[in-house]
Amino acid sequence: MPKARSGTAAHQPPTRLNDPTMKRVLLAQPRGFCAGVDRAVDIIDELLRNAGETVYVRKEVVHNRVVVEGFRQRGAIFVDELDQVPAGSLVVYSAHGVSPEVRERAKDLRLHSIDATCPLVTKVHREVRRFIDAGCRVVLIGHAGHEEVEGTMGHGYGNIALIQNEDEARAFQHAGPEPLAIVSQTTLAVSDVRRIIEILQERFGNVELPPVSDICYATENRQNAVRALAPHCEAVIVVGSANSSNSRSLRDVAEQLGARGYLTDDPAAIRAEWLAGVTTLGVTAGASSPEGLVEAVIARVRELDPEFVTVEPFGQSEPPMTFRPPKEFTDLLATVGAGETRAQAG
Repeated sequence: MPKARSGTAAHQPPTRLNDPTMKRVLLAQPRGFCAGVDRAVDIIDELLRNAGETVYVRKEVVHNRVVVEGFRQRGAIFVDELDQVPAGSLVVYSAHGVSPEVRERAKDLRLHSIDATCPLVTKVHREVRRFIDAGCRVVLIGHAGHEEVEGTMGHGYGNIALIQNEDEARAFQHAGPEPLAIVSQTTLAVSDVRRIIEILQERFGNVELPPVSDICYATENRQNAVRALAPHCEAVIVVGSANSSNSRSLRDVAEQLGARGYLTDDPAAIRAEWLAGVTTLGVTAGASSPEGLVEAVIARVRELDPEFVTVEPFGQSEPPMTFRPPKEFTDLLATVGAGETRAQAG
């Protein structure tokens, strides 16, 4: 599985941004895989190579069609619910996290679970429980139906409300005596979350917030890179899947700054009209998009318009970050490496 990296060195913005005689692609830094996606992808990759049994994955491990299809072709079986997994099998939770109810169901089915939840999502789960234990009413800012939101809502045990936008924030009712606490989905646009928080603060006074923003470092860094990039471009292509919240946010940021924004995970879907009137094209990638897909998108752009010869990095790469794999994963690989099966070890 190809790993997306943000680049090996820091780069300053190109010096010929205003030269109307040349067409160029500005390649955003940072872009692509984040530490949480790296961790989840590595877990599936290692299990497929070494586990010696069928690997089931609950939901898409990350929101990228190409990544998921690559794993499916290697034998991973993706399911919507645990009831689709044979009792006693190996199952991996996606990077988006799960509710306590899902974990209990896994125990009922005697499944051997590997938790690939991004540690930054786990942080939000802990915040929800801490706020509820402190007697707060919790509000989650997020998108209904998103796997991360469903998992986080489950940690609220019925004492958590979902707000998706500014209109819902204005309509939200909280008449109880308990203080209000706010958490957010990790992949949202920073500006959208900030506006919703401001509305709730204006309506309800002081509200409890996590000590550190729930928006993950990679989401924020990639949005900041597009904020710097978009003013220099007529159009920005975001490499990502339609169900990727952080990828959609990158497109929205580009459009807010006046560039035409496009989102795709299929290079063949790029049309010549996307490049019409474009001399400077921005390209970035969501946190679940592999670098090989970025390269394929640039190749498609050059196929449609060979004048896009120059590809220049724009911005600065982010410091490398890694998350430790879960203990149950390392324990399993150690068992397999010792030549034991799970049945023998049990």
